[in-house]
Amino acid sequence: MEKTSPPDDLRAIIVSVDLLRSNQNNLEQFNSSEFIELAKSSGLKVEHHIFSKQSFVAASHFLTKGKADELKNIVESENIKLVVLDCELSPSQERNLEKLLSARVLDRTGLILDIFAARAQSDIGKLQVELAQLSFLSTRLVRGWSHLERQKGGIGLRGPGETQLETDRRLIGNRIKQLKKKLDRQHNQKNLNRYSRKKGSNKLVALVGYTNAGKTSLFNLLTKGGLEAEDKLFATLDTTTRRANFKFKTLETVLFSDTVGFISNLPTKLVESFKATLDDLASADLLIHVIDAADSNRDYKIKEVDFILDELGVTSMPQIRALNKIDLIESEDIWPANNLHPEIKISSETGEGLEDLKNVVSESLFGSLLYGWVQFSPIQASVRSKLFDSGCILEEKMDSNGQHQSLVSISQSMLEQFEEIEIFKNLKPISP
Repeated sequence: MEKTSPPDDLRAIIVSVDLLRSNQNNLEQFNSSEFIELAKSSGLKVEHHIFSKQSFVAASHFLTKGKADELKNIVESENIKLVVLDCELSPSQERNLEKLLSARVLDRTGLILDIFAARAQSDIGKLQVELAQLSFLSTRLVRGWSHLERQKGGIGLRGPGETQLETDRRLIGNRIKQLKKKLDRQHNQKNLNRYSRKKGSNKLVALVGYTNAGKTSLFNLLTKGGLEAEDKLFATLDTTTRRANFKFKTLETVLFSDTVGFISNLPTKLVESFKATLDDLASADLLIHVIDAADSNRDYKIKEVDFILDELGVTSMPQIRALNKIDLIESEDIWPANNLHPEIKISSETGEGLEDLKNVVSESLFGSLLYGWVQFSPIQASVRSKLFDSGCILEEKMDSNGQHQSLVSISQSMLEQFEEIEIFKNLKPISP
């Protein structure tokens, strides 16, 4: 069967811009390849990949005149309808490039928004994407319909009072207000849910990391969530929360949340629009920063994730670094020790290191476990019942005086829930 060619509107030229601000050639190559992956994730057929090294930004077209003319020749000769630039264009630069090239022009922010719009599944995710798109579009309305412009003259010669451009801006402004109100309601509902979770003594662990680091695969291991994990950028967009599929020696329920992956140069407006989703990070009790240990650019990606976490104001939160994909690495010494956060080597593919990660999560959330024999008095029956329900009582026996003795394994955080701390004074700390 004859292979069909992609539609003209999916054939694109990718332009990577290097402003010669550094000599980090490896990093520039990574950013270019990542942008290519972004383009492919949106469904585009990349016909050409052009590099533009320039020492300044041209005010009118962003690109230098020579590079813009070169790009124009390729667009015309191959009938390309879309040009995507790995930079942020001003509205006037985008308009001037479209006029010069006679083709649609998209910058990095526009491309990411297009991918997010295709991936959003939940109601709140769709609202956030639409808000980000309209905020981005509102500065790029440049074309009015001349036959609707204001006109001078007598009766019958006056225009409707505003251009189509002004009408569009007003309609978009009204829609943005509606979206913000809806998101505020969603945000308030999420706050109520968080309050209920805190009141119920549930713990929340949020998985964060660079896109395609393996967060969803690890999430599925920890929760049996059954989410689709794909080898592509932004495979996960909507935040998903599930109960842990393993037990802790506590009364609390532990929930894990899979969040959207981060990426370098994530547009500020995009981060702002998605703060309702990323607020889940601020309400978490613990962050697991999932890192692709087999990635040659892992140090750079860690810095990018830390930068975004700092923008969101959650850097002070307890954090564990999960060095994922160690099954793809032959060397034993895959990582230098980090003094700020515990580091666990894992493989979400083989399950290696998963028990170690669970133990560190348990200790981070609840402290070290205490172990020993406890004697409950009759008036402390409710405490004994709670410990039974949580599985903290491992064994019971009668002593020589006919008193009940209970062998208890309990976390430090759980002890804080009881006023009867004195009865646990002889317990000894053990490893989780």
